[in-house]
Amino acid sequence: MASSARAVSIELMKPMTSKGWIKAAVFIAATLVLFYSLPRGNERHFNYEINRPWAYSLLTAPFDIPVQRDSLSLQQLRDSINAAFIPVYKRVDEPKARLLESVRSAEMLSPAERLRLANVVDKVYKTGVVSQSTWGLIEGGELPSVRFIDNSIATTESTEGLLSQRKAYEEIDKAFPDVHSKKGIQAIKLSSLLAPNVVPDSVESRRLLDEKLRRAMAPIGVIQNGERIIDKGDIVTPQLYTVLKTYESMAAASTTVSRSARYLTWAGQLAFIMVILGALYCYLALFRPRIFESVKAVVCIVTLMVGFYIFAVLCHNVVPGALYIVPFAILSIVPGVFFDLRTATFCLLLEILLCTPLSPFPLEFSFIEFIAGITAIYSLKEFSRRSQLVRSAVLVFVAYTVSYTALELMLNGDISTVSVRMIGYFGINAVLTSFAYLFIFILEKVFGYTSVVSLVELSDINNPTLRELSEECPGTFQHSMAVSNLASDAALRVGANVQLVRTAALYHDIGKIDNPAFFTENQHGVNPHDALDPVQSAKIVIRHVPDGLRRADKAKLPQVVKDFISQHHGRGKAKYFYNTYCSQHPGEDVDPEPFTYPGPNPQTREASIMMMADAVEAASRSLKDYSEKSITDLVNRIIDAQIADGLHNDSPISFRDITTIKDAFIRRLRTMYHARVSYPADPKKVK
Repeated sequence: MASSARAVSIELMKPMTSKGWIKAAVFIAATLVLFYSLPRGNERHFNYEINRPWAYSLLTAPFDIPVQRDSLSLQQLRDSINAAFIPVYKRVDEPKARLLESVRSAEMLSPAERLRLANVVDKVYKTGVVSQSTWGLIEGGELPSVRFIDNSIATTESTEGLLSQRKAYEEIDKAFPDVHSKKGIQAIKLSSLLAPNVVPDSVESRRLLDEKLRRAMAPIGVIQNGERIIDKGDIVTPQLYTVLKTYESMAAASTTVSRSARYLTWAGQLAFIMVILGALYCYLALFRPRIFESVKAVVCIVTLMVGFYIFAVLCHNVVPGALYIVPFAILSIVPGVFFDLRTATFCLLLEILLCTPLSPFPLEFSFIEFIAGITAIYSLKEFSRRSQLVRSAVLVFVAYTVSYTALELMLNGDISTVSVRMIGYFGINAVLTSFAYLFIFILEKVFGYTSVVSLVELSDINNPTLRELSEECPGTFQHSMAVSNLASDAALRVGANVQLVRTAALYHDIGKIDNPAFFTENQHGVNPHDALDPVQSAKIVIRHVPDGLRRADKAKLPQVVKDFISQHHGRGKAKYFYNTYCSQHPGEDVDPEPFTYPGPNPQTREASIMMMADAVEAASRSLKDYSEKSITDLVNRIIDAQIADGLHNDSPISFRDITTIKDAFIRRLRTMYHARVSYPADPKKVK
């Protein structure tokens, strides 16, 4: 640990490279984005929920706080006021005057009939005529009385004697039984002129109702300056919840917060964010220097953390308590797929710490999210199939539910406190977690990473490129299969990426498809190199590397596989043709460049393993004696020659790894070329 810290400090003292400046810019940009997203304001902000304990220390009133009714009792009061409210109506004279004018001008009625009809109409309107809609309320018992306001004096009258338009017409019609009078009434179209004169006064009704509601919503008390509001452990009742909301709104409107206090708050928030991101950078620099060296990897990890935090803030602001909808388990799955499980665990822990201030119950939130994230990491430590995500999502849901229930029972001792709404949030979280493969696919396209699932899919021998290799170059295909088995066994022993080596080995020689007959494993007694000089032969053999890269581009293979194609020979030589040419030109200073592969040399442990496996497997086919000694001598000679040529100088592989790889090759080749027992002949056939 001390040596690692010393190495990092020495590294930090060096002048910053372009990569260093980019990573510093990423750090600053992420800090600013997170700082802007942090919940802040002039008021002191608390996270709390109804019927849950208060998680903070004693809170006293810094000013007088009016005590409002809580939302439930306020709604009940509103409902009772609305139910008991008597609407305001008014009497209008226009309908009566309009109808009497028509009666006076009725030519079919005699003067006596017109006078009698006018009296009946006057009597009906004095009783009061209402619309059919109002009459429906009266008949249904919903409007037993109405209120009239005259000269600012309100009087309440029963609706029992009021008439509907139809009833009023019947009253008038009964007063004129003779046929002549009825025809005169019909002539003046009495039914259409008979309009209601008792109509709702919506303006006055709204004014009176608003006044009643305003009086009902008046404060029912006052918490005076310095008086206790709530203390740690107290249950946040609906009434206390309302008081706390009033306190926060008044504090937000208050101008008592000094500028220096605001700046100090911002400074604390910036320091909090920088500590989190600094811990991430220190972890990568100390324990994952290869990841830290890659700007792309740093940008990917920081983008994931910032993106999940912004999503958590949005969920928290839209739906209170919806922080548990955020699938933090994905943040443990994705780094585990692209990097390693320890990095995934550390990223998960930092993200939980970053989001803790959003939660009203930080301990509960940290515990539940950490348990769920660790469950996701454990369930996908061998992630190779998409179906595993469904299983992982189910396990994450179980982890959420069990850990949440355990906390509720421990803190409250009552199973009834377990919220069904929270269980629903966990279910939504699990569904979102099951879509992690889509998230992985997007990151593969954006950052150029290759997941284990993609490698498993590429290693299917029914893949069009591998099928073409098996048909056109059967010998090369068998060689690739053998190299894949040999290299993956060695990668497993040294802790390298087994699936990457296994898949890349299958594709490393696909460039031989263009000229299969020029490679020994595909020849059947005829060697076309016999008719060529060594320089031409070397050119054809070396060309399988650029041809393989061209085919890889056409097949859209990931970059990590193309790196193996270009590095599996490194800057090595086509030694057979080089040595042949040197023999044919003794005493001449031979230029090795025409016989040298384009490279580059292996850059990773996995590429070094495959270079060794490729050379050892090809050379093993020329052995006539498959004894342990001959196989051991072959493996040591091939790998030691590569090391002497400096082909593995750019790879982080260690001498301990090389020793383990040699041992793995020897064991595997002994198994592949073991002596078989000769079967005795059938005695009956011999006889």
